[in-house]
Amino acid sequence: MNREERIRQRAHEIWDRDGRPEGRQQEHWDQAVQEIESEVSEAERGPVAPDPAVGVGSDPAANRPGG
Repeated sequence: MNREERIRQRAHEIWDRDGRPEGRQQEHWDQAVQEIESEVSEAERGPVAPDPAVGVGSDPAANRPGG
């Protein structure tokens, strides 16, 4: 599915979720664009690696100087 089709589908989902109001097409389209762009940005960044200085289950404040 190309970008425009994804935006169109998301805008329709937003419109449907909002109760199918009349006259808010641009608002729904703009919101869909923002959501799709956000998804693309997250996918490009990839997964976030954990901070190796912070152990699992540890208190992050304990790892700071004076903490």
